[in-house]
Amino acid sequence: MIRVLLADDHGAIRAGLRLLLETTDDVEVVGEAADGGAAVTNARALRPDVVLMDVRMPGVDGVTATRTIVEEGLAEVLVLTTFDLDEYVFGALRAGAGGFLLKSAEPAALVDAVRRVAAGDGVVAPEVTRRVIAAFASPGRGPGLGPSAPGVPAPAGVPPSGALPDGLTPRELDVLAALGRGLSNQAIADELVITEATAKTHVSRVLAKLGVTSRVQAAIVAREAGVA
Repeated sequence: MIRVLLADDHGAIRAGLRLLLETTDDVEVVGEAADGGAAVTNARALRPDVVLMDVRMPGVDGVTATRTIVEEGLAEVLVLTTFDLDEYVFGALRAGAGGFLLKSAEPAALVDAVRRVAAGDGVVAPEVTRRVIAAFASPGRGPGLGPSAPGVPAPAGVPPSGALPDGLTPRELDVLAALGRGLSNQAIADELVITEATAKTHVSRVLAKLGVTSRVQAAIVAREAGVA
């Protein structure tokens, strides 16, 4: 079972998400939170697999809560919001969210995203994917792959534009290229003729060597370095 924690300041939205997720055979909602502070507290206590995180909440916002949850290794975070403003998109990705989805997403897409993030895959809403890539590939970007425009920060730990750290093996470069194309662990395994467990191990090593916390950040690095 995939254990999910719901973090949203609207009770009706939490109730709707719970109803949707609990109609599936492999997802269990283990808790709820009405603000970012409670989301962190409950994540520490419940250790869910995925936190479905709203961005705009009273007190501690969703981006700050995401950063804490990711840094402490408490769970994967799938940001689910009504807003696709750049400050929210890039803030969530910089904080290490494994996915960013709009609340307008179809129910099947939301359930699929929860499963993919729980499996360690990255998910970005189609509506914002092109903007994410375009922004990080912008000629006006500042150091660290991030555009110089205010409110659009680079992911923490991402190396300077076009640079890759020393020590990546040929197989890890293959995996990085696959991440840049948005492939899942199973798709990487199929392409490289390895097991999914081995693919997950390679992905973890690539993230560690790049100094990033999510597959989405690794994909940005791959595209900037020209390996995707």
